[in-house]
Amino acid sequence: MRHKKAISLAMTGASGVQYGLRLLECLLQQGVPVDLMMSQPAQVVIGMETDLSLPGRAADIQRFFTARYGVATDLLAVYGEKQWTAAFASGSGVNQAMVVCPCTTGTLASIATGQSRSLMERAADVTLKERRKLILVLRETPLSEIHLGHMLSLARMGAVIMPANPGFYHRPQSVGDIVDFVVARVMDHLGLEHQLLPVWGVDDV
Repeated sequence: MRHKKAISLAMTGASGVQYGLRLLECLLQQGVPVDLMMSQPAQVVIGMETDLSLPGRAADIQRFFTARYGVATDLLAVYGEKQWTAAFASGSGVNQAMVVCPCTTGTLASIATGQSRSLMERAADVTLKERRKLILVLRETPLSEIHLGHMLSLARMGAVIMPANPGFYHRPQSVGDIVDFVVARVMDHLGLEHQLLPVWGVDDV
């Protein structure tokens, strides 16, 4: 049985699935319950950008990740794109925050205009209307005026727009270090402690 409010995590088909996978790992290993939504394009990109081969069914994906990260099965729930009965699809749901990581510009546009055509879009809509934290880890460059307009609109609604722009002052030695920089910023905004990066001004970099 879950004793903490869950984080809703949505992964779209943008490049940079490593950010979402690493965030999922960090949340689960801290004992934070996660409600995971993964689009079909996201599963395709995972196959392209990593060595992982995910099963097709939500229940099998749940078992895959809990076994991979060595965590209790009740920490993770995986939902299909049209699973409208998910608790967080309603304002009466109790999830504390939602992160879309990585976030396509198409998903950005759908959220900004309230499309709610899939579970992840509906969940984001609910997060906004209930004034809960919504973090969008956009992975696109360059940005058009359309993208910038949607970003501004969502920022005015209270969403946190967090493009996957890693810093280098910590002198990363690997791709994993670069990924951790972005994931650390997400964890910071979720109010969760981590050891992914030294604290600026406290530890040496």
